[in-house]
Amino acid sequence: MTSARMRMRRFFHLILVCLLATPLAHATDRGALFRLTLDGHVMHLFGTLHVGLPDFYPLEDRLTGALAEASTLALEIDPDQPRADLQDALRTYGMLAPGNPAYDSLPPEQKQRLDRLLQQGGLDASSMLSFKPVLLATMLALAEYTRQGYRSDLSSDAWLARQARRHRVRVLALESLGGQLALLDRLPTPDRWRFLEEMMDTIESGAQRTEAREVVRAWSTADRHALDRMAARCETDRSVSGRFVTQVLLKERNVGLAERLLQLLRDEDRTVAAIGVLHLLGTGSVPALLERSGVTIERIY
Repeated sequence: MTSARMRMRRFFHLILVCLLATPLAHATDRGALFRLTLDGHVMHLFGTLHVGLPDFYPLEDRLTGALAEASTLALEIDPDQPRADLQDALRTYGMLAPGNPAYDSLPPEQKQRLDRLLQQGGLDASSMLSFKPVLLATMLALAEYTRQGYRSDLSSDAWLARQARRHRVRVLALESLGGQLALLDRLPTPDRWRFLEEMMDTIESGAQRTEAREVVRAWSTADRHALDRMAARCETDRSVSGRFVTQVLLKERNVGLAERLLQLLRDEDRTVAAIGVLHLLGTGSVPALLERSGVTIERIY
């Protein structure tokens, strides 16, 4: 082979390597990732999705590399918490008092709708109807994700916790399940039933299914603009459920989450935190609150 042909072959080989390598360098970007710095300490803050698919993993190397070198992984709650703790939290905050006939008191048409949606979601009515209305609505929404094949055991929170323990990284819970469930009990009684009715409406209309697809697609492709649009849409939702989610489940919790993350960032040099992606977006987000406290924020994707 002549030297000219050899140089040409090496040239085309180099072009091929560049074309293949460059677009795929971070082909598995998911959700949103921020780099936080304060007084020389670094934290990577990742936006999770609480359901998943096998194809979502492994997550990309900037996140997994940071986790392998971290002292601590901070999550909303530890997905591996003891089952007894889960049951205690449900009994204390999530369940109706024994013998409460709340759902039997619904108008017949509403009760039939609820029974139909429980069956459609593959949920056991005898256990689900012991839950308070807002928790029941949450279970119906999760069932819609499950019907589309998305699995809670494949959430990015659970995957990161497994990776952390594999690398002997401490897993820190920022909240408790009891604290989260207690928030669901904050609505006045009429609004609790309105919350459940709104959820049934969105499922029956197909809106919940469409929204689930949009959320998963935006998260699984790290579509920054789509995620930001979803956060903006949350803030303009004037329904009972929409206002409650935005004001209580997101913005109010963001304050406590930001305080705990700020303390962790001050105390430890290299850490990773992973919380629901909507906590990282929009006004009153965790990164915005941390920035006000002097933390330098870089959005990586």
